[in-house]
Amino acid sequence: MVFSSLIFLYIFLPVVLILYFISPMKIKNLIIFVSGILFYAWGEPICVLIMLLSTVVDYTAGIFMHKFDDDQKKRTICLIVSVVMNIGLLAIFKYSDFIIDSVNAIFNLEILNPVVRLNRFINSIFDLGLNEERVDLPIGISFFTFQSMSYTIDLYRRNIKVQKSFINFSSYVSLFPQIVAGPIVRYEDVQKEIDTRKINVNMAADGIAIFIKGLSKKVLLANNIGILWTSIKAMDYSEISVVTAWIGILAFTFQIYFDFSGYSDMAVGLGKILGFNFPQNFDHPYMSKSVSEFWRRWHMTLGSWFKSYVYISLGGNRKGLPRTLINLIIVWALTGLWHGSSWNFVIWGLYFGIIIIIERIGFGKILEKLPSFVSTLYTFILVVFGWVLFDTVDLPSCLNYFKAMFGGSGVFIDGDARYFIITNILIFVLCIFGSTDLFGKILSKIKSKNNALIEWSAPFIQVILILVCTSFLVNATYNPFLYFRF
Repeated sequence: MVFSSLIFLYIFLPVVLILYFISPMKIKNLIIFVSGILFYAWGEPICVLIMLLSTVVDYTAGIFMHKFDDDQKKRTICLIVSVVMNIGLLAIFKYSDFIIDSVNAIFNLEILNPVVRLNRFINSIFDLGLNEERVDLPIGISFFTFQSMSYTIDLYRRNIKVQKSFINFSSYVSLFPQIVAGPIVRYEDVQKEIDTRKINVNMAADGIAIFIKGLSKKVLLANNIGILWTSIKAMDYSEISVVTAWIGILAFTFQIYFDFSGYSDMAVGLGKILGFNFPQNFDHPYMSKSVSEFWRRWHMTLGSWFKSYVYISLGGNRKGLPRTLINLIIVWALTGLWHGSSWNFVIWGLYFGIIIIIERIGFGKILEKLPSFVSTLYTFILVVFGWVLFDTVDLPSCLNYFKAMFGGSGVFIDGDARYFIITNILIFVLCIFGSTDLFGKILSKIKSKNNALIEWSAPFIQVILILVCTSFLVNATYNPFLYFRF
């Protein structure tokens, strides 16, 4: 992963951008399409066919939906084909093992996943090295299927116009900056820019600054704080102290934020360089004063997707409070399932759904009256509890970790905890500082007094950050992208 990151940063990306900028407008989308395919195939050579299948089916469904514009029945059939195909891909490659394992556990059976059987058969003929034990999850499948599916749904609703060019549509699905880990860019977000967009020095400069900010979040903060969580996560939960347990989950709390928001910033920055304005995906979520607000600030494009295509389709809040609450439960169960194929994720989604319902029916008004510090702390602690569900292996491990957080070992603080505090205090301070808007406020004050200083120093700071990130990447052995697995 570290070697691949260096190749992407210093070989693949510069080559693509040079070709992109020197090429005429009429073939820029072709370059995006081809580079997206190469980028995805780099990590998933065979699974790139899955992305191409989704692209071809949704493009064809859109063409026929436009052709039969006056025939609502045929337009509905086109939509059904698109939705069933995309959900089917998710069901096969992401959820089939989970479903079969659950059935086997409940009914004490030993059913073998048909996909695994197929893999074994293909290997016996072609020796492709397919997994014969579990179904491999194509990276980013939850992102590109949702992205591609949004096109046919919005076209069916007549919110957008049909895209008749296959290359243009394919370039939208395979936009390499965000193809594997978001943000989820809906077609209506970029429909004008797909056909014609402005590419200029100012946008490129802004994009470079955003990209470097995201890279720094990922490499300097997420990776370093993530090493701590990896160490503590591997310990025996029955023996770790209370302080160690809290240090561990707080480390993951910051790791997942800087990892995902960092990648999102990198994607948004690259998008600007290419002439696209991708939607914002994070807005300082750990400053939220309620769980409802947290989810308006965290992974904003996913929340928008579920609101537009699931919650509103179910009736939203238009059919009375009982139906609204049911709709919220459905949406949050699906949100949890979207993140991963295990009961941990389903419970994680329901956990937040129930809290949001409690806030919606009255507790939210109480939170508004509390001091900001209290409501922010309330939200942060509940979110931290959620991350325990999110990143422990299974429910027993999750419960054991909760026990450790509340004194299961009978030890409040030990030598490990003291060592972790001493060696990681600086990275924790940087993470706390970086996850708030304090840096932005300080920068704004400096700009108001001496804007020229910021303008002249920014390029030098960016160069320094790139050099530091490169140094870390060269020497690092730990460089996961957490949301690639979704």
